[in-house]
Amino acid sequence: MKEWIEYPDGWIWLGQVLLAIAAIIAVVFVLRLGWRAAVAFLAPRPALVRPLGLAGGVIAVIGALLPWVTFRLNDGPYPDKATLQFFDAPFALSGFRLHTLVLGVLAIVVLFLPLPRRRVLRALGLGAIGIALVNILFPVIDGGGLGAITSDGETFAFGGIATLVAGLLLLFAAKTGGVLEPVPHWKAAVPRLVAYAVLVISFVVLLLVVAMMLNAGGQGGVGNPYAGPIFLSLLAFLAGVLGTLQAIGLTTWISALSDQHKWFSVVVLLLVALGLPFTEAGTDYWMTTAANIGVYAATAIGLNIVVGLAGLLDLGYVAFLGIGAFVAANFSGAAAAAFDIELPFVVAAIIAAVVAGIFGAVVGSPTLRVRGDYLAIVTLAFGEIFKKAAQNNIGDLTGGANAIPNVPPINWFGQSFEKPLTIGSVELPSGVLYYVLIIVLVALVMVVFANLKNSRIGRAWIAIREDEDAARAMGIKTGQAKILAFLIGATLAGLAGAVFAHKTSTVAYDSFQFIESVTLLAAVILGGMGSIPGAVLGAALLLVLPEKLREFSDYRLMLFGLALVLIMRFRPQGLVPDRHRRAELADEGADGVPIEELNVHDTPGDEKAVTR
Repeated sequence: MKEWIEYPDGWIWLGQVLLAIAAIIAVVFVLRLGWRAAVAFLAPRPALVRPLGLAGGVIAVIGALLPWVTFRLNDGPYPDKATLQFFDAPFALSGFRLHTLVLGVLAIVVLFLPLPRRRVLRALGLGAIGIALVNILFPVIDGGGLGAITSDGETFAFGGIATLVAGLLLLFAAKTGGVLEPVPHWKAAVPRLVAYAVLVISFVVLLLVVAMMLNAGGQGGVGNPYAGPIFLSLLAFLAGVLGTLQAIGLTTWISALSDQHKWFSVVVLLLVALGLPFTEAGTDYWMTTAANIGVYAATAIGLNIVVGLAGLLDLGYVAFLGIGAFVAANFSGAAAAAFDIELPFVVAAIIAAVVAGIFGAVVGSPTLRVRGDYLAIVTLAFGEIFKKAAQNNIGDLTGGANAIPNVPPINWFGQSFEKPLTIGSVELPSGVLYYVLIIVLVALVMVVFANLKNSRIGRAWIAIREDEDAARAMGIKTGQAKILAFLIGATLAGLAGAVFAHKTSTVAYDSFQFIESVTLLAAVILGGMGSIPGAVLGAALLLVLPEKLREFSDYRLMLFGLALVLIMRFRPQGLVPDRHRRAELADEGADGVPIEELNVHDTPGDEKAVTR
């Protein structure tokens, strides 16, 4: 009898991985063929939009009222009473089941309103599919298998499957009739008081949504094994709602009002941001995290000058943040500081910004002779030189492996920034003053960036980014402009580094690794190069997501890379692009409307296009 060959465990594991990859490719291929066939069938049949949309909405409502998991998982019952064992009140909806119900009801209602229903149905369908996939895959991967979301032989739970089917039906409804309807354009000329009221309400709602997102699944996911799927489900729901608002033109209208009343919007947005400590997110944990986000956001805006406006790839930008932090620490009066002097924070921050700016000009000097990949290598080398110099404590300025500990906190008017703050009968959490300082710093950096972008030098940077040779031929002094970009970007990073030093109380070389430069660059690309809110949003996402997805911390870099690949494929202009990148990479007009929707013929055969 022939004996079986014993293969090493590694080969068995490799075979299983290859088999899984082949199965995924086959499933994707079959689904893609099915999707193309369905779209080809639905495109010439616009009359199917209402029955398909109605079916999708009703099934979504039914899915919200059904159990989603058949039995208790290893980490406990699935949240929001979605486990059949705890399904004692099907109409007491909460969490992702409530979100599914809302999406289903909206899908039904929009069918009877004079709105671009197919655009709305597409957004609602994507939101429903996102909620379904998150709450299908997690129970399956968490040890439940397919039986956890279908049947264990005796009991049944099809809430997730029903919601997935509902989302697909809504997408099919959006594909009927071919090209989607144009986005409605709301009248932007409204009374000033009405515009002010709309902006205030919009920003307050935004604040409440941010607080809700931060607290979804608990504080940073601590003590809740299902914090990840809860947070991702909320993101899918909010994406569906935001897509709906964009489909009916509301977000474009609010953006236009914000542009018309720019300074009012800035002031209200600043006040709303300062109101975060008074929401449910006003805890010690989230104040610390928000302050860290602010530091990285200010630094990312500075990097946006170098990369987003001037088009100069900088892979060692975090070194300027480190320079500012070490300079501020040495003038803070810490026991391990190189100088036995304690300067006021404002003075130390200015010195840190100036020193970082000088180093930025020095690093920018080689840009006169190199560009592209060679410039990236130069900046990468500078970042590594800074890290090694800090690690070896050259000049006794960095403390080496011992770092510079016990940097005193900022203390103004007898109030330490690390202590809780009491206003009347309200006690705010510790670190709230650092949060306020960071908000002011980010606002200052945003003002600097906005004025530079709209100035003559800003237009010169954009010209260099698009074509340096053409810019030089037009009379732009490209060398000076590039050095100035590095200098200003480094100055802003040095200022953020001074705040970072006093907030963390310890400045160590390992806080400024190459991966931090990659994270900052990813924040700029993810949010949208050249965009002020884009840099802030990118930094917030890249710092909040690891806090909310602790169970996926081992895959953080892989998730970041996957997210960037998806962004480059489906939204190369970034999440919040400026109008230049939107027109260049997305074929969209200034208001985010596709170019083909802006050019509509008056009559058949009339080649004269009109703008809607």
